[in-house]
Amino acid sequence: EHLGGTQLRLTFTDGLVRELDFADVLGEGVFAELRDESLFAEASVDPVAGTLRWPGGADLDPDVLHGDFQPATGPPPRLLREYRLRPTG
Repeated sequence: EHLGGTQLRLTFTDGLVRELDFADVLGEGVFAELRDESLFAEASVDPVAGTLRWPGGADLDPDVLHGDFQPATGPPPRLLREYRLRPTG
C-alpha cells in the first residue's frame, strides 16, 4: 500500500506489517526513475517471485524487505513502523 511520497506499507504472509521509506534506496540506476511519486506508487508484488516490483524492471528482495537480511548493495529502506497482525477466529 502506497502511503505517499516514497513510503509503502508491506504486509507479509506471516502477518508482519512493515512501513518503509525508500527515499535512500532511490539513488541511481533503475531506482532513480522511481523518485517520480506517480511511478513509485505503481509498486506491486510479482506473483511468481514474490518480490516488490515496479514498471521498468526495478525490484527488491523480499527477504530484505522483511528485515531478515541487508541488501547486497546500497542502503536498505528505512523502517518507520513494524507490527504483526493478530490472527482472527
